[in-house]
Amino acid sequence: MKRRDLITMIAVSVAGWPLSIRAGQSAGPPLIGVLFADSAESPFAKLFTAAFPQRLEDQRSPASGAKAVIQYRFSGGDTDATRACAKELIEMRPSVIVAVTNTSMAALHHEATTIPVVFVNVSDPVGMGYVESLSHPGGSVTGATPFEPSMGSKWLSSLKELAPSIEGLGVIFNPEPGNNSMGFLRAIESAAPSFAIKRIVTPHANSADIERTIVDLGNTSRRGLVFLPDAVTYARRNELVQLIARQRLPAIYPWRDFVVAGGLISYGPDAGYTDEFLREVAGYVNRILTGEKPAEMPVQAPTKLVLSINARTAKALGLEIPARLMALADEMIE
Repeated sequence: MKRRDLITMIAVSVAGWPLSIRAGQSAGPPLIGVLFADSAESPFAKLFTAAFPQRLEDQRSPASGAKAVIQYRFSGGDTDATRACAKELIEMRPSVIVAVTNTSMAALHHEATTIPVVFVNVSDPVGMGYVESLSHPGGSVTGATPFEPSMGSKWLSSLKELAPSIEGLGVIFNPEPGNNSMGFLRAIESAAPSFAIKRIVTPHANSADIERTIVDLGNTSRRGLVFLPDAVTYARRNELVQLIARQRLPAIYPWRDFVVAGGLISYGPDAGYTDEFLREVAGYVNRILTGEKPAEMPVQAPTKLVLSINARTAKALGLEIPARLMALADEMIE
């Protein structure tokens, strides 16, 4: 496949300025790059591209200068395409780049750019080496993170409570370079003995192994799945949830959108998190445009996590939802 076929390039100019404007030029508005490891047609991408420019303008101060030009790049979930998009944005010399999800941040980190970066939905930024700490990032990168690695044990605990017969576990994520699985995996492996988990398997090599891992686990008994935060699996959540349903595997996810799509259970940020991080990221971008340093801007975390359960899926799997989980659930989908 040719490189141009892998990359969907969409440029949006907030103020209607020519797309040839570059941040390095003295005249004209600042340039902001936004890197998505997703399709431009995904619901999340559409929501972000519609809301982000307005949030940026709402919080713009006189010191920010003229309205910014925003250049978007969408890689459709392909790792190589995401890296190509990252290089293109860096070559434009924007004032700041917004990295949406782990795959995008990993691609920018790979390029070792010194351009300020504000990330969105990037998990374990400390463990991945993007920032020194959440309170003091210490470099040219900051942003909003939805999950800490310790969440891995919480996901395992919730899944085991709902499906107590599980003895083998598949931990699902895109295994290609730049994945942020290590911290979550360590937390899950540390907790596994206390939940009588005898074996843990993960995908290997590339994203095609995600389906193979799920099918292999479906061919055995007493197996379950924990999904880690991942742009590729999120983009393919509908087809993956359908595959898991055919394999009759109980699974827990980090985002409620999986449960809405028919997944069993999720524990993660609530439906208002998108609005929350849009406000935070737009604020950080504007502050950088006025000359503030990312090193001094703490990484933001969600204010609320919610437990969502799909009662219909539980019934289809022959699982009885424990009274304790029913009481704890913030959302029960019938």
